[in-house]
Amino acid sequence: MQAYTTVQGLVGDFLAKKGLEWPAKAVIEPSKDPKHGDLATNVAMLLAKPLGTSPRNVAQELADFIKASCADIVSVEIAGPGFCNITFAPQFWRKVLCDVEQMGAKYGNSDTGAGKSTLVEYVSANPTGPLHVGHGRGAAAGDSLTRILRRAGFNVSTEYYINDAGRQMRLLGHSVWYRLCGLVNRPMEEPTDWYKGEYITDIAKEMLLQDPSLAEADDRDGEQRCYEYAKDVILEGIRADLANFRVEHQNWFSEKTLVDEGKVAAAFAALDKAGYLYEQDGALWFATSRLGDDKDRVLRKQDGSLTYFASDIAYHYDKFSRGYDYLVDVWGADHHGYVPRMRAAIAAMGREQSSFDVLLIQLVNLLVKGEPVSMSTRAGTFETLADVVREVGVDAARFMFLSRKMDTAVDFDLEAVKERSMDNPVYYVQYAHARICAVLRRAAEQGYTLPVLSDAADLDSLDKPEDLQLLRKMEQFPDMIALAARNLAVHHVSHYLTELAQMLHSYYSKYTILSADDPKGTQARLALLRAVARVLNNGLDLLGVSAPERM
Repeated sequence: MQAYTTVQGLVGDFLAKKGLEWPAKAVIEPSKDPKHGDLATNVAMLLAKPLGTSPRNVAQELADFIKASCADIVSVEIAGPGFCNITFAPQFWRKVLCDVEQMGAKYGNSDTGAGKSTLVEYVSANPTGPLHVGHGRGAAAGDSLTRILRRAGFNVSTEYYINDAGRQMRLLGHSVWYRLCGLVNRPMEEPTDWYKGEYITDIAKEMLLQDPSLAEADDRDGEQRCYEYAKDVILEGIRADLANFRVEHQNWFSEKTLVDEGKVAAAFAALDKAGYLYEQDGALWFATSRLGDDKDRVLRKQDGSLTYFASDIAYHYDKFSRGYDYLVDVWGADHHGYVPRMRAAIAAMGREQSSFDVLLIQLVNLLVKGEPVSMSTRAGTFETLADVVREVGVDAARFMFLSRKMDTAVDFDLEAVKERSMDNPVYYVQYAHARICAVLRRAAEQGYTLPVLSDAADLDSLDKPEDLQLLRKMEQFPDMIALAARNLAVHHVSHYLTELAQMLHSYYSKYTILSADDPKGTQARLALLRAVARVLNNGLDLLGVSAPERM
């Protein structure tokens, strides 16, 4: 945000002149009310004590310094106990149109991440069934976060962790084998815990069609073959569903390779060398309580089998071993209790806590005609992501998943998101873009041509409050992306777009865009709308949502 950077630089110069450091609690932020300027800062109140004078005296001196140092600032008003409310000249805000035009699809990019090598791991659903709508929110969040981080200058790779070892996969093989035996009338006692979805029967039928002799296999061999086949079929379906949802992982990492390739042993050796492992009661323990966890954790049980935590430690150790400096995991909110122990493991590896972050995703409450839909994979009553996408489309699904903070549950009403009305959030934003495109088409038909903007000289007519409101909002776009990247706050994008769309719709309703009596003003308004369309397009791209030109 150039306005923020400008004020930050001016305040920094003032502090240097006084021989002072930045106060720890100093803030520069957008004014809550445009009547009180564009930006506000509390720095004067924090300098009163070291300067031995009143906050308002410091504020007056700071105000005089800022006005004398920057021609783009037209006023600095002192409010309350010593706040400085800063107002920029209209020509300052008009420059954003030049920036948007010159940068185009790159407008919003920054070097916040400084090229940091980053791995975002997300979805990573067990390959025991199709992706459900809850997985869809995690997929949308992980993909959008990746787009945001890349825009903010991080060097990002993406990964899907395949949980292809352990009890859940054995249960999958057993479930398919049970269904297969039932299809050939082979007696078998019904399991007490198994996957009951119709997809299990479909897989069993496919296997029998391909190899009828499978019906004669012994239970051990049959279950193993069912596990291998079902895992491959389900993973293929997951890949297809994600691709259709505009989500692509660069790498698919198998849990089985952790043991097979000695990666668990390597992680254990590193933790042992650091002094965090010990044997007790025939089990191998990790002293996580020394690192902030509420108790120590078992890594290898008495029977020699590994815990899930052991695999996760090895996996994250391997991530760092591959050269990544920053790890971001996207987990379901039900894993929140797992975060402290994972942070303990990261610390035991000798890594800074800032090298690992977790984005927790709350549930999706799927509604059909106001009635909730169960999403139990084992019971087979879930609504698949593929079904939802077929019903409402990729754009509506992704936007709704990302419309709230990730730690807040989403009520997803299938009927509401299909409505072509201004009450539908995704339609509201997309229609703002399409509306501008329609105006630009009409302008071209009427013979208007938009000049290339090298400076803001031809935009003087953009001086109304609504003009400046749109300009200020667009100027905040790069800063919003940087903030979303720093805080892993994907919802900032959807909220920003909704606010920008609201401003656009209000502007469109209030002003005549194409006016034969005001050709210069028409050119300026068209330039303004063209820039708004570009920012809407760039923002929707961050969400993986299209920006239609016609609706």
